[in-house]
Amino acid sequence: MSGVLLSVAFYAVLRVKVISDGALGPGFARWLLIAAALASLLVAASLLIAQRDYKRMLAYSSIEHMGLLALGAAAGGPLATAAVLLHVLGHGLAKSVLFLGAGRILQTTGTSRIDGVRGLATRQPVLAGTVGLGVLALLGLPPFSLFASEFGIVRAGFAGGIGWPTAAALALVVVIGAALVTHTGRMLLGAAPEGPGAAPAPPTLPRSTAAALVAGLACAAALGTTTGPLTALLDHAATTLGGTP
Repeated sequence: MSGVLLSVAFYAVLRVKVISDGALGPGFARWLLIAAALASLLVAASLLIAQRDYKRMLAYSSIEHMGLLALGAAAGGPLATAAVLLHVLGHGLAKSVLFLGAGRILQTTGTSRIDGVRGLATRQPVLAGTVGLGVLALLGLPPFSLFASEFGIVRAGFAGGIGWPTAAALALVVVIGAALVTHTGRMLLGAAPEGPGAAPAPPTLPRSTAAALVAGLACAAALGTTTGPLTALLDHAATTLGGTP
């Protein structure tokens, strides 16, 4: 749902924006999208700071990324639209990895509460490593594709005359990133629970699950380096949806 259905919904927003720009001028949709972007980022930040459930943490992170997409759409032009479309792809890959990893954590620990998961790196190093890298990808760190797409959105925002909304969005993204790192660090690091009440050692991560997690991260990293055969498609779609700068 996070990787596909949200992207399909935002595609509809982009198509409506093309019609709105032609009928009402670019200002109408631009300011609606800016308001939606900042509201989404603010809601995501407020809900993530004190979040106690790691599956909800990932869900609220999707609100953040939809806000970034709205900001890129508000900036307009081929550069911003190409960055938005690349962001859709990167977010789908990273979030798929994280939700698959979250499902495995829930299966082995029996809880979705952040406080109920400790020392995951000690007990399940492969799962912890892929989840940790997935969060870094979600935060937009290189070499993952969200770094390139977020950089393109921010660059287009400042160049497109919406500097102050872009600066406000960056501040909220920093807050969201700090919350994600804090919550994830609590789950992955530290000593594993011991004693009579400690949970038994989790089963080994199946090879098929590990392969899916690693493949998703590898695709996200590759997409951050080069779009390869997708370049022509992205350029064409950006020109169609974004028009001229």
